[in-house]
Amino acid sequence: MNVLYTPLIAAAVLAAAAAAGAQAQTPGTEAPRVITYIEVAPSAADAAADLLWRAAAASRKEAGSLRYEILQLIERRGQFAILEAWHDAKAFEAHDGGAAAKALRGGLDPLRVGFYDQRLETAIDIDPAPAPASKDAIYVATHVDVTGQFKDDAIVMMKKIAAESRKQAGAERYEVWQQNNRLNHFTVVEVWKDQGALDAHNVSAPAREYREQLGRMMGALYDDRRYRNLE
Repeated sequence: MNVLYTPLIAAAVLAAAAAAGAQAQTPGTEAPRVITYIEVAPSAADAAADLLWRAAAASRKEAGSLRYEILQLIERRGQFAILEAWHDAKAFEAHDGGAAAKALRGGLDPLRVGFYDQRLETAIDIDPAPAPASKDAIYVATHVDVTGQFKDDAIVMMKKIAAESRKQAGAERYEVWQQNNRLNHFTVVEVWKDQGALDAHNVSAPAREYREQLGRMMGALYDDRRYRNLE
């Protein structure tokens, strides 16, 4: 080997290693995602919120925790959602069998009026650099259920609207997740600066076109729910 190239090769190897290390520290679509829907009696909303606050504080300290957000439905105080992201499957499994998760489920059991609906998912399109959520941010979690033959077409459409939506004013996050045990079921997670930004997005040409095309593929109603972050 020509010794003149040795320093260049060494530098390239070091740069590649540094890039790999940076990538490992910033997990993308490989990080497991989880959404959990919870419904309690309206009179138990404050008690449920307290349980969720404590679970969030404990869960964020666990190894592999990347995101743990607790949300309350705007229209109905007794309905909540948890959005989670974990470094890998082992981290999530350790959390799900750990003290914080068990305490949350146990505390919610006597308050719930609906199923503890936890869904394990894989992110298929995420915002590489989401903005921090604003104080008045509106979170939207949409369950998209298409009939099986339209699964791949729906993925293409959802990736397209995700890319277009991130360019719009007030967009703070837009992600598309796929449910692990039902590959034709998806969760779309949006965060908008405020209600005005969300309203402007919904009447935009890309959003209207997306909803029109998607409606022909769906096996259930378009289930979009609007939340506020509890913290």
